[in-house]
Amino acid sequence: MGQDNVVRAIGLRLTSVALFATMNAVIKVAEAEGAGLGEILFWRQFGAALLVVSIVGTGPGFASLKTQRFGAHVLRCVIGLTAMTLTFWTLLLLPLAEATTLGFSMPIFATVLGALLLHEATGWRRWAAVLAGFVGVLIVTQPGDGHIPPLGIATGLGAAFGTACISILLRTLGKSEAGLTTVFWFSTLSLVPLSVVYAVSVKAHPPLVWVLLLAIGLLGGVAQIAMTRSLQLGDVSLVVPMDYTALLWATLFGWLVFGMLPVPSTWLGAPIIIASGLYIVWREHVRRQKETKGAISME
Repeated sequence: MGQDNVVRAIGLRLTSVALFATMNAVIKVAEAEGAGLGEILFWRQFGAALLVVSIVGTGPGFASLKTQRFGAHVLRCVIGLTAMTLTFWTLLLLPLAEATTLGFSMPIFATVLGALLLHEATGWRRWAAVLAGFVGVLIVTQPGDGHIPPLGIATGLGAAFGTACISILLRTLGKSEAGLTTVFWFSTLSLVPLSVVYAVSVKAHPPLVWVLLLAIGLLGGVAQIAMTRSLQLGDVSLVVPMDYTALLWATLFGWLVFGMLPVPSTWLGAPIIIASGLYIVWREHVRRQKETKGAISME
């Protein structure tokens, strides 16, 4: 991997994180101004679809979107749309920092799913990291304490689990599908059910809300493309750690826009969850290096 690609991969990932964090803040503002969850979801995908279609149309052309794995794209759409719904619902239920921190539990679920579904070798070190991560989740949420609504905890962890399922599916899709193809099919296929939802939930809004809804779609679309491109230029172990800068953005937006800072339990539990995720990513990197060396030695 060239040094230029390394810098570009990190830059794109940091950009995608900042854009997603901005989108999350705009989602909360739009909801406060009267937009419903169904409307937010529709505009998120509609704006992204417009962006992807324009890029494909002016670039590689629509012939590049042909796929032999349409069923896999449909499954990715179902899981992705479910995870997105839970993610946005969590954003509306919880402060930005707490919602973001729960999302960091995704690598924990991905490790469990990888062991159960893909039969990946998972040593005691990664299982220890998984356990530590769940301890961090317990510290942040403090079940029974009441400082975080139980529904918000459920939707946040459900969103992380759904995102982990997507990461497992994308490992197989990525072997035959280009990143832009995957983004296109997810954005356009999801508009089918979301159009029905939108038709029954749309209502009149002042101009500001329409601007916010369009911004959600464009921010999400650009962020998704930047995130996908970062994985094409850099290894997962290189770019994924950049995702944890989302907590900095969530804390900043929470303070500047909503006048809220994370509660003490979040400051304590978040570093544990982040450390767990970083260790899991590092161990995955080590495992893949060993597999690559083993394959080379057998040639």
